[in-house]
Amino acid sequence: EQPTGYVEINPEDARQLKIHEGETVAVSSRRGRLEAPAKISPAVLPGNIFLPIHFGENPTNILTSAEALDPLAKIPEFKVGKARLEKVQE
Repeated sequence: EQPTGYVEINPEDARQLKIHEGETVAVSSRRGRLEAPAKISPAVLPGNIFLPIHFGENPTNILTSAEALDPLAKIPEFKVGKARLEKVQE
């Protein structure tokens, strides 16, 4: 059982960024920023991250916007977006 939100990171990306399992990382976009523990997983492709939306203490949608719509489908960018990942120095 996962008691809190997390940021799932590809193992190779984690190595390059010197991020270890459970360390706090920051994810930021032009719309917002959040911090959560790192979860290293080969299920995530290199260059990508995954954040679950089910944890209130890590409001994932702060990184997205309902106003920014896909030009063709006209749907908000809730599932895909450009973000920066960095290790939080403790």
